[in-house]
Amino acid sequence: MRRSRRGTTLVTAGTAVLLAALTAVTPASADPVKASKTITDRTATQIAALQSIKKSLTAAESKVDSALVVEARKRTQMGTMSSLPQVQTGVAVTPQSTTLVDIRAKQYSEDLVNAVRAVGGQIRAVSSENRTVRAEVPVARISEIAARSDVARVEPGSDAMTQDVKNKRDNKSKAKPSKEDKAREIERRLAEKQMSVQAAKVSESDKAHAAEAARGSFHVTGVGVKLCALSDGINSVAVSQAAGELPAVDVLPGQAGSGDEGTAMLEILHDLAPNAELGFATAFNGDASFADNIKKLRFDLGCDVIVDDVIYFNESPFQDGIIARAVDAVAADGALFFSSAGNQGNVADGTSGHWEGQFVDSGVGVGKFAGTAHDFDPNPNAKQLFDPLSNFSGDTPVTLHWADPLGQSFNDYDLYLVNAQGNVVTFSQNNQDGAQDPFERLNTPASSTGTRLAVVKFRGEDKYIDLSLFGGRFANSSDGLKKFVTPGMTRGHSAAKGAISVAAAPAAAALPFDLEPGDPANPKGPFPDAFTSAQKPERFTSDGPRKTFFAPDGTPLAETRQKPDLTAADGVTTSVPGFAPFFGTSAAAPNAAAIAGLILSGNPTLKPVEVREALVSTAIDIVESGVDNRTGAGIVMADKALAYTGASPQALARAERPTIVNDADGSQYLKPGTTATVTLPVTNGGDGSAASTSVVLTSPTAGVTIAPRSKYYGNIDVGQTVSNTFKVTVPASAALGSAVKLDARVTYAGSTSPTAASFNYRVGEPSREFKTFAYTGAPVAIPDNDQTGASISVPVTGVGGASNLKFSVDGATCSAADGATTVGIDHTFVGDLVGTLTSPSGKSVTLFSRSGGTGNNICQAVFDDSATRSFSSVQPGEAPFTGSWTPATGTLSSLLTDSADGNWTFKVQDVVGSDKGSIRSVTLHVAGWI
Repeated sequence: MRRSRRGTTLVTAGTAVLLAALTAVTPASADPVKASKTITDRTATQIAALQSIKKSLTAAESKVDSALVVEARKRTQMGTMSSLPQVQTGVAVTPQSTTLVDIRAKQYSEDLVNAVRAVGGQIRAVSSENRTVRAEVPVARISEIAARSDVARVEPGSDAMTQDVKNKRDNKSKAKPSKEDKAREIERRLAEKQMSVQAAKVSESDKAHAAEAARGSFHVTGVGVKLCALSDGINSVAVSQAAGELPAVDVLPGQAGSGDEGTAMLEILHDLAPNAELGFATAFNGDASFADNIKKLRFDLGCDVIVDDVIYFNESPFQDGIIARAVDAVAADGALFFSSAGNQGNVADGTSGHWEGQFVDSGVGVGKFAGTAHDFDPNPNAKQLFDPLSNFSGDTPVTLHWADPLGQSFNDYDLYLVNAQGNVVTFSQNNQDGAQDPFERLNTPASSTGTRLAVVKFRGEDKYIDLSLFGGRFANSSDGLKKFVTPGMTRGHSAAKGAISVAAAPAAAALPFDLEPGDPANPKGPFPDAFTSAQKPERFTSDGPRKTFFAPDGTPLAETRQKPDLTAADGVTTSVPGFAPFFGTSAAAPNAAAIAGLILSGNPTLKPVEVREALVSTAIDIVESGVDNRTGAGIVMADKALAYTGASPQALARAERPTIVNDADGSQYLKPGTTATVTLPVTNGGDGSAASTSVVLTSPTAGVTIAPRSKYYGNIDVGQTVSNTFKVTVPASAALGSAVKLDARVTYAGSTSPTAASFNYRVGEPSREFKTFAYTGAPVAIPDNDQTGASISVPVTGVGGASNLKFSVDGATCSAADGATTVGIDHTFVGDLVGTLTSPSGKSVTLFSRSGGTGNNICQAVFDDSATRSFSSVQPGEAPFTGSWTPATGTLSSLLTDSADGNWTFKVQDVVGSDKGSIRSVTLHVAGWI
C-alpha cells in the first residue's frame, strides 16, 4: 500500500478506528479539517464526547488541566462519561472529593492563599518565588479558584518519582502501609538497634570505586565538606543513627519528607566520605518546593555538594524550568550538584520508552472538529500513527512536550492512549493558546496490553516533540505495529548545565529480576574488586544527549548537551529496609557526589569546574570508546580523581567556645569595669596536622579591650585540642545585659586556613528569676497536612538582653486522650508535627520535628538547653510527652544574641495528613542579668 508521505491511507483499518478516537477539541481557531478514514460509531461517539467537553470550556475551565475538567464535570453532569466507557481521567480523588493541585499564580499573595482556604482547600506548600500554591481542594471548587484574575493555571499536583529500581510485578501485590504502620515499624527497629550492637553495613561501592583504598592512601575522609541530599524522606534516619550507620544530619526545618530513600542515599554518602557533614531536604512537596529546597540547602545550610534522585514529570526537556534554574543558581554560587540520569532505559539495550523528533503531519484528519496525527514511521511509503507499548508498561506516567517556550505555547498538541479495540483509554487535551506550557500528561492503566499512543496536532505549526514513558517501554505489537524509539531520555534538571548527570553500573551482584520477561541477563559488578573498562552499565540507565531549544527566559537558544556526564555504582547495600540492595541511578548519584566530596576535602581550593574536570578526565571509559550517550565519560574512580587533583590530608583547626573566669570575683561572667581571663581552645578536626597555628582574638564591641591580641598555638595534631588565655576587659560603662562579641581568627599552614568563629556574651551575671510570658488566647487549630501551619505570638517586654530562655508547652492535666482539652498541645499523631520558636530578630530554633510517632499530645514539657535528652528521641509509648527536653535542632541560647523584647512566634506545622490538633497553652520563660 504505497502512497505519498502526506496521503491519507492508514497502515491498518484498526489504526483508523483508533486514530479518530484521538481527536482533540477547541473549535474556533483550529486548523482546517483534513480527510480522514471512516470510523466506527462507537469510536465516533467517544471522540465527540471528548471534543464537546473541550469546545465548551468556560473561561475559568480553560485555565484548568483537561483531566481535572473532565473529573469535575463527570461528578456534576451525569451524561459526561456515558459514551466513554473505557476512559479514565487519572485524577486521584479522596473519599472527601478533594484532589491535590498546583495553583500557578500570575502574582503570589496571601490573599490567594486565604481564598484557597475559603473554598475548603488545605495548603500543602507555598512558593512566593515560583508563584505557586499547592493545596488539597474540593474538585467541585477548582473552577472557582481558576476564575480569579491572579490565577494563571490550575494543574494536578506536580508529581515525581525517585530513580530507584524495584520489581514492579512484586509491588503490585503489596498493600501500602499506613502512616501508623510505618511509625510502629520504625519504633520496633529503633528499639532493636538500641538493644544490640551490629556491624555497620558498608556499601560495596566503597571498594568498587576504590574509595576505601583512596582514603587509606591519601588520608582524606571528607573533613571540611558538607554533603547534602534531596529525595523523598528520611523516616528511619534515627534508626540508622542508632545503628552507627549515620552521624548527625542537618535537616532543613520542616522538610524531612516521607519515605526512606533519602536515608539510604545519606548512608552511601557517609560510607565513602565518613567525616563529611550531612544535610537533607525533601524534594517531594511539588516542583516549586523542590526548587526552593535546592537553594535553601546551599544558601541556608551551606552545602558544598548536593545530590538528588528525583524527576518531576512536568520538567521540560527543551528548556530549563524552575528546578533546573535552581540547580544552575547553586552551581553559580560554587556548589557541585549531582543528579540521577534516570532509569527509563536506552536505545542500545532495547529498553527505551522514548521518542523525539520533528512532528510529521500524516495528512490524516482526526475527529469531527480538527487535528492531524503524527506519523512515527520514517519510511515515506508507510504510515504509522501510533507507538505501541509493551505489555508490561502499566501504571506508567507518559509525557508529551514540544518545542515552544514555557508559558508561551501557541501550538496545541494532544495525547491519547487507546486499546486494540478502538476505545479511548485515557487522554490529555489541554488548551494551549499562548499562555500555557507545551505539555500533556497521562498515566497508563494497570494493564497496558494492546495499548498504543498517538500524538495529535490540534492546531498550529509542526514542532519538535518529545514522547516519553516513565517506567515502561515501546515494543512491537501483536497486531503488526512497530515500535519507534530514539535516544535522549535524560532531561529536566539532571540535564541542566550546572548539573552532573549520573548513569548506573552495578557494584556487585546483578539486578535480581528481569526488567521485562524475556530480557537478556543483567550485568554484574566487580565487588570486592574495583571497576575496570570491561564493566557494563545497567540496562535500564537512561540515555542522552539532551537537545534544548530555549534559554531559561524563553528566548530561542538551540544546543545539544552531553548527558549523562558520568557513571557510578548502584546495587549497593544499606541498612535501610527496601534498599538492600539499592539499585538505580538513585544509588549511583550519591556515590559520585561522595567522591566529589573527597576531592574537595583533599584540595579545598578547587573550583567546581576543576572538580568536574578531575572526575571526567580520570573516569574509566566503558562500552563505546570515548564519551557516549549511556555512560558519559565513564565510571568515576576515587583513587584516580584524588591523584589527579593532588589530594593531601588537610588540617581543620577551629576555635571552640571560650571559658571565662572573672579576675575580680572568680565568677564565670563578664562584668562592668572588670577584667576576665578567657581561655580559648582550638581543636583540629581535620585529616592532617595544623602546623604553626596562631589565633587573633578581637572584639567589635565598643570599649572592650583584649590583651594580647594574638597567641601562638604551635602544631596541633589530628584530634588534638590546644588552649591559650587572653585578658578581656569590659568598660565600667557597660550596661547589664549588653552584648560583648568576641571574634576568633585561626591561622595555620594549609588550604583550609584561616577559619573564623564568633562568640557572644552578655555583661553581668544571669538572674535566677525568670519572667514568664504566657499565651492567653483561644486554642488555635493546627491545619492538617499544611506547611503554613498555625502560629501564635508571645509579646515580651521589659527584659532587654536575656541570660536564659526556656519554652514550655503547658497543660493543667496531662492525658493521651484524643482531643484532650487540658494539655498544652493536643494532637492525635505528634510524629506529624514540626514546632519552631522564632525570636523578634528572626532567628529560629526547631523544638520538635516529626518525633513521637503515633503518640498523642504534648503536656507540661519544658524545652531547656540544660536538659539531658533531646525531644527527637521520644517514643510513642511515652505519650503524653512531658518532662524536660533539649530542642530537636539548635539551641535556645542561639536566640539570645539580640534583645528579647518584642514579639516571639511559636509555629506548629502538621506535615502529614489525617490527624488533627490544637495549640492550647504555652509559655516563654526569660531571665535577665544582675
